[in-house]
Amino acid sequence: MSAIPAATSSTVAGSGVNRFNEMSSEDFMQIIFTELQQQDPFEPNDSSALLDQLNSIRQIESDISMTEKLEDIVFQNQLSSAGNLLGKAVQGILPSGDSVAGTVLSVVRQGDSVSLELSSGWMLPMDNVEVIVDPSMLP
Repeated sequence: MSAIPAATSSTVAGSGVNRFNEMSSEDFMQIIFTELQQQDPFEPNDSSALLDQLNSIRQIESDISMTEKLEDIVFQNQLSSAGNLLGKAVQGILPSGDSVAGTVLSVVRQGDSVSLELSSGWMLPMDNVEVIVDPSMLP
C-alpha cells in the first residue's frame, strides 16, 4: 500500500500551513477509497497499515473533541466561580498593569474570557484577581 505522502503530516515547505490538521475524516476516507480503487488486484495493499492510519485519525479526532469539552468545562467553572464573587470586594491588576479594587457588581462574559464589573467602574479580568474579601467577615 502506498503511504499517504509525508507532506500531509508535516508542514508543507514554504506554506507555513499544517495540511494534516486541515484533513477531515471524510478527506482521509476519500484518499483510502481512491487508493483501494487504483491498487493492483494481483498485489493488494497491506490492509493493516490502512487500519493503523484510520485508527490514528480516529484517535486524533477523539483527542480534539475531548480537549474542546474540557475547555468548555473549565470556562463554565470560571464563570461559576466569578458568580460567587458577587458582592465581594476584590483587588487585581488590569491588562494595562494598573491596580484596581472595588466590589463586584456583575460578571460579564467577553468572548472566551470572564470579567468582573467593579463598583469603581473598572472591568477586571477574572484571571487577574489577586485579593478577595468577603465584607460580611470583617468586624
